[in-house]
Amino acid sequence: MLIVKTELGHRVMKDRSVALTPRQRAAFILFDGKRTLDQVMNATKPVGVTKEDVDKLFELGLVEDATTEQGAAQEAAEKAQAEAVEHHKHRTPQERYAEAYPIATALTAQLGLRGFRLNLAVEAASNFEELQAVAPKIKDAVGPEKFRALDKALNDH
Repeated sequence: MLIVKTELGHRVMKDRSVALTPRQRAAFILFDGKRTLDQVMNATKPVGVTKEDVDKLFELGLVEDATTEQGAAQEAAEKAQAEAVEHHKHRTPQERYAEAYPIATALTAQLGLRGFRLNLAVEAASNFEELQAVAPKIKDAVGPEKFRALDKALNDH
């Protein structure tokens, strides 16, 4: 188990606003997120640090288990990603149009003069359905690889 100082722990480290015994302070200093609990216990054994000393640091909120914090952060990130994917699948036509239009104009602008008419058709598309009607022509002009971003913006995948 990797132990790190909490935000409160970092403040206490600087201002010494919480009275710690010399043994608690010795262990507290070594909790940096790089050493395991066992490593800190072994390193502080000569000065007599006990499990109770470490438990007191947890109780005071000065340290925490870094693996728990990392796991919670990863879980939150995965949940946010799943929600974003789900939202992407259930976008309204207006949301799809708003996402797809800038992609379509960028793709057709890259075509130069040969894409001038296509660019005009994209600019004339004022809603999702009209832009979706122009999409196959864009795919033909730019190829399937470059078209993927527009396809993703227009459709549910």
